Amino acid sequence: MDEMNRVSSPQNARLLQQVPNSTASLVLGIISIPTFCFCFGIVGTTLGIIGLVLGSKAVALYKQFPDVYTEASYKNANAGKICSIIGLSMSALNFILKFVFLSRHLNLFHSFLDKFNTFNFSW
Repeated sequence: MDEMNRVSSPQNARLLQQVPNSTASLVLGIISIPTFCFCFGIVGTTLGIIGLVLGSKAVALYKQFPDVYTEASYKNANAGKICSIIGLSMSALNFILKFVFLSRHLNLFHSFLDKFNTFNFSW
């Protein structure tokens, strides 16, 4: 009942603020998802970490003072955290797959060179 009075009152609706960095967390989390493949995942990882940190701080701040901030900004911060986690996991998976792929191909290249060096070429 108290929650309903807090939001429905026009005076209280004007006094409520957005949680700081909730929108920034959402934007960075959303951007980290499609950028997971750039530069071995460094761009997506960087944006995801920043978005996760900002989102975590915003959620903690809302939980500490729920009467001061709007619920919509809390939901934005929570969505930003989720998107950042998705972007981070995709970046990590991309990095691991590229690392395995490159190490496998470098290993094949070295084995080819070893076989090539076994031939005796006399000029």
